Amino acid sequence: MDKKIENYTGPAAGWGAVKAVAEAIRGQMEIGHDIIALFDMNKPNGFDCPGCAWPDPKHTASFDVCENGAKAMAWEATAKKTTPQFFAQHTVTELLTWDDYDLENEGRLTHPLKYNPQTDKYQEIEWETAFAEIGQRLQSYQDPNSVEFYTSGRTSNEAAFLYQLFAREYGTNNFPDCSNMCHEPTSVGLAAAIGVGKGTVLLDDFDQADLVICIGHNPGTNHPRMLSTLREVSKRGAKIIAINPLRERGLERFTYPQDPIEMLTLESTPLASSYYKVRIGGDTALLKGVMRLVIEKHLAAINAGQTPILDIDFIEQHTTGYAELQQDILSTDWQDILRVCGLQRSELEQIAEAYIAAKSTIICYGMGITQHQHGTQNIQQLINLLLLKGNIGREGAGICPLRGHSNVQGDRTVGITEKPSAGLLAKIEQRFGFKPPKEFGHAVVASMQALADGSAKALISMGGNLAVAMPDHDLTYAGMKNLDLAVHAATKLNRSHLLTAKHTYLLPVLGRTEIDKQQSGVQCITVEDSMSMVHASRGMLKPVSPWLKSECAIVAGMAKATLPNSTVEWDDFINNYDLIRDAMEAVLPDFNDYNQRIKQPGGFHLPNAAAQRRWLTTSGKANFLTTEGVIEDPESAVNSELVLATVRSHDQYNTTIYGMNDRYRGVFGQRDVLFISAAEAQKQGVKAGDKVNVIALDKQQQPTQRRLDNLTVVIYDMADRSVATYFPEANNLIALDNYDPQSGIPAYKNIAVKLEVVA
Repeated sequence: MDKKIENYTGPAAGWGAVKAVAEAIRGQMEIGHDIIALFDMNKPNGFDCPGCAWPDPKHTASFDVCENGAKAMAWEATAKKTTPQFFAQHTVTELLTWDDYDLENEGRLTHPLKYNPQTDKYQEIEWETAFAEIGQRLQSYQDPNSVEFYTSGRTSNEAAFLYQLFAREYGTNNFPDCSNMCHEPTSVGLAAAIGVGKGTVLLDDFDQADLVICIGHNPGTNHPRMLSTLREVSKRGAKIIAINPLRERGLERFTYPQDPIEMLTLESTPLASSYYKVRIGGDTALLKGVMRLVIEKHLAAINAGQTPILDIDFIEQHTTGYAELQQDILSTDWQDILRVCGLQRSELEQIAEAYIAAKSTIICYGMGITQHQHGTQNIQQLINLLLLKGNIGREGAGICPLRGHSNVQGDRTVGITEKPSAGLLAKIEQRFGFKPPKEFGHAVVASMQALADGSAKALISMGGNLAVAMPDHDLTYAGMKNLDLAVHAATKLNRSHLLTAKHTYLLPVLGRTEIDKQQSGVQCITVEDSMSMVHASRGMLKPVSPWLKSECAIVAGMAKATLPNSTVEWDDFINNYDLIRDAMEAVLPDFNDYNQRIKQPGGFHLPNAAAQRRWLTTSGKANFLTTEGVIEDPESAVNSELVLATVRSHDQYNTTIYGMNDRYRGVFGQRDVLFISAAEAQKQGVKAGDKVNVIALDKQQQPTQRRLDNLTVVIYDMADRSVATYFPEANNLIALDNYDPQSGIPAYKNIAVKLEVVA
């Protein structure tokens, strides 16, 4: 495709989405046979979308599929195959020169493989031989904590549960997880504030909300099925406010592809009634400014004998820390607030007035809020704003974190955590008879630090593309190559698989779309969406290769080979996943009648104490939590002239690149671009089409060796003093030690940089 930049004038979705879906299917699948799989996605007896975790409306929609969900399905269910013959023709050294799109676009892995360092090629290996060799290597390590067990958010509840049993019986709590790179501040920040590390709303709450605030997320690309929910909010007259550094079409207007009238008349539904382009890194400043206005107006109303604005009864009965919050907010200097957030005071007043006027408010947020050095505190400021008016624990109100991967929340629920509770460990010991380790393990940054310094000997990866998703590629790539053992369970080839260890295995796994048949018959797995609904998923397509194994079978195969005296009934679990769910029911709270409840259309909801105004915090109440100043990233970007955020393109899901277009932003056939506002471009002395190098700055605002060269300047409607380019290509601009100390998340969204014009 030719490279071009052009202004996109259409709505989100609509005919553009229909065309993109058709092209994705035509490019990947066997038309006629597998196209019917689209109609099984997100249905009660079908498979769950392998893309985002936005909930399904009771799993009853006739055709509840979005553009990027269709791309994810086509990408997985592709007719293309990466066979042993392919690897016989290409060395790993050669494949490392391929771009990420071409690697995955080669197709589905079909056979288990082992890297041969003498030939520099992957070669076919028998499953039992691979398991035996992996088990032998794992048995040879004296310290179980020298092994890192990574989990992708695509892993099912059943496989994740078995995986954490395997690692804990082996002797470690090292569980680096993809949530460490996206929503770990949610788990930490919400738990500290309201006692539950998950969102408090259900889809039905959007039918009752007067105001929905969308901050730091882009639904048109990252969770498109949310657009139909926002459409209904808009159509009934409720207000939607968008707060984001870049103006995104998916927050502006939307044409619903399942509505024939909108499609045929080329109409669209306006979404956000107001759009505020906060400076990158200015969210805490904005939130403190809005809270200051709300509190000041409340105090003025009280002094005038008028109705209070804050929910005083709720604050007194259900919260603690309000006095400290009020003091902090009212003492925050307006000059600092406006300088850091990049907005006018009148704009903050508009947001405050909308919040005051609304009876019930939902705040939705994504990684634009979490991926900062103070990402955890960002989330706590969102909670502070909601608590002021009692907008937690009642209809039409609450906090709505927008999870990415389709089961990243479920993996956490079933035990993938480096900081297990005493209750979880006790239940595991009671059910399985082994004593799991109590010492906390590694999250993803600590794991990569262990790889870099050589203390980690092995990495087991259940899916994902860990090295590419991480910051500081110079450091992390070298750490991957320094390992003794690397095992990757995967559907497709990616760059992490090419960063070979001394002993490297590539194990092909069944996809979400494929039939999983074991001795007891066809199996289903379960996943948890971002609103804590747990439901079944059953693959419908014939597996792309007879040599594939399920996630559960791969975990059990490695565990049996590694732990010959295991107390876990691995063979029974492989043969019948109902038995896994019975075991999960014995270990996990709120999973009673698991096998029966997943037979219900839509599954079942895991209780959320905060949504019921039960506060599982140390104080026994919801906590107002203060943060010093207004700075999200004090060590990187507050004093920087220019701050960069990494973003995803529309043809992308996390590290997976479906194509080279970013339709809504008007970028086609390329990814090597830098978005910048017209005013900032003039200030920086660049214009559209210029080539620039991006150089990361250190904590003292001095240039580093981390850089990204030859990006094309794209003038875009976005905040000043801000620039953006694509993840994961820009990840090497981020130092591995630039992360949130509370949650450990890397600061992908706030990188101090300077531009260098290419002559």
